[in-house]
Amino acid sequence: MSSHNDQPAPMTFTAAPPLSGAVTVPGDKSISHRSLMLSALAVGESRVEGLLEGEDVLATAAAMRAMGADIQRDEDGIWHIHGVGVGGLLQPQTALDMGNSGTSTRLLMGLLASHDLTATFTGDASLSKRPMARVTEPLSRMGASFTSSPGDRLPLTMKGACPAVPLDYRLPVASAQVKSAILLAGLNTPGITRVVEPIPTRDHSERMLRGFGADLNVEVEADGTRIITLVGEAELKPQRITVPGDPSSAAFPMVAALLVPGSQVTIANVGLNDTRAGLIALLQDMGGSIEIVNRREVGGEPVGDLIVTASTLQGIEPDPARAPSMIDEYPVAFIAAAMAQGRSVFRGLEELRVKESDRIATMAAGLRAIGVTVEELEDGIIIEGAGGTPLPGGGPIATKLDHRIAMSFAVAGLVSRDGVTIDDMRPVATSFPTFVPLLQTLGALT
Repeated sequence: MSSHNDQPAPMTFTAAPPLSGAVTVPGDKSISHRSLMLSALAVGESRVEGLLEGEDVLATAAAMRAMGADIQRDEDGIWHIHGVGVGGLLQPQTALDMGNSGTSTRLLMGLLASHDLTATFTGDASLSKRPMARVTEPLSRMGASFTSSPGDRLPLTMKGACPAVPLDYRLPVASAQVKSAILLAGLNTPGITRVVEPIPTRDHSERMLRGFGADLNVEVEADGTRIITLVGEAELKPQRITVPGDPSSAAFPMVAALLVPGSQVTIANVGLNDTRAGLIALLQDMGGSIEIVNRREVGGEPVGDLIVTASTLQGIEPDPARAPSMIDEYPVAFIAAAMAQGRSVFRGLEELRVKESDRIATMAAGLRAIGVTVEELEDGIIIEGAGGTPLPGGGPIATKLDHRIAMSFAVAGLVSRDGVTIDDMRPVATSFPTFVPLLQTLGALT
């Protein structure tokens, strides 16, 4: 499915003049995946606006089409999805190629676990290294069976169970993907599926399931534990969804505007879900000027516009409990820390070692390559800030085919003395196809 030619696409990012202007970022990836999956299970036509049209989300669309949903995009960029009903997914005729998308893979395994069909999941080299046991283990308890490559990796074939067995599951590790996979499996499972979440993670699945009419309830205990119950054999009703801008993508222009002296940038229509907005609070705690205006709610999700003004940042030692609310934003937070005054200590980030790449090791190596003093910890990193003086620069940075690593070091290039060269910008297409044009719009890369 990947449109990549096989030649890497290196690119050098150099010191930028003050950034200015107003931009929007692509639609939220998490919400885009879920809107396609749930629309495909509703009876009738759903309409989705602002869908992220990156490769990961298109892989989800292709998979839902392969199982019987009718999915069309009109000239105005509105997606029309005619669903098949819960329980109505068809046996796919060929393997489902998930490209680089861990989210699609794990959520679809959940969705299919309670359907009477067999599906094979394949992915690119990076996705094929990522462990799937965290979802196959609970889904096996519901009756699904899996034949995977060594180490619970792709390619993987699963056989769903119908009827599946409802599960009462306490998450051993904070993971929205595992939680969502179990809840999606519960949709076509008779009885009540229950997930206990000791540390809250992003709650897009709960919000959207409720929006589509599922009988879902969330109780929060005194210690913050969330107990989510879903009544199975649900009937989903079609919806009209407007996808907010992805906070994980907004992170890059936001940090660039804070770091490039004299900048002021407005980023419109950004999702502000509490379970995702951790980076905004972190940057504000470091002294970053980020003003949130025009707050509103769109499709059950809080949204606002961000006005970001260049600021002198201070080093920080954030509470590890923040990790789930900004797990994908740590790479670019490390760039902010590299430019701050003083030392920053980030801990509690074991999860970053099993992302698209080992993001701690990859970021530490890249930061050293551009002249930053870092110490890698088992569960995090210590970064000595440059106090606002330009980073020396260098490269080429080995991004390990990780889109967020590539974009993070692109931002570092904008505040470097000699520029920063990224070894391959192709992976950025998975989540943020308009990244380079957006920087040009703000006045960088002239």
